[in-house]
Amino acid sequence: MAVGEVGYINAHGTGTLANDRSEAAAIGQVFGTAPPPVSSTKAMHGHAIGATGALEALACLLALTQGVLPPTIGHQAGDPDCPLDVVPNLARKARVGAVLSNAFAFGGLNAVLAFRSA
Repeated sequence: MAVGEVGYINAHGTGTLANDRSEAAAIGQVFGTAPPPVSSTKAMHGHAIGATGALEALACLLALTQGVLPPTIGHQAGDPDCPLDVVPNLARKARVGAVLSNAFAFGGLNAVLAFRSA
């Protein structure tokens, strides 16, 4: 999958300055100054420890199949240190052919799942 194919990223989005800025910086390193839309669904389903990655992956699969990007609920204002196209508060209709789901765990166990439509 090429970087340009990715149409949505479900960020792990812990809601902390250090982690969110690090994740935004990593997205910027991969996608440059025009990353795809990003949201974090964690505020809707909570942090379910080991199940969080699975819930976030489901949100990505629904974005692929339903053409709706889930929002980051409770988003009030952008952080200039996180220059992302955040999907704030309301879902956004968008047909995407490929998505990423970021899942980060304690101790540096990190994974990014990539999905694309057939």
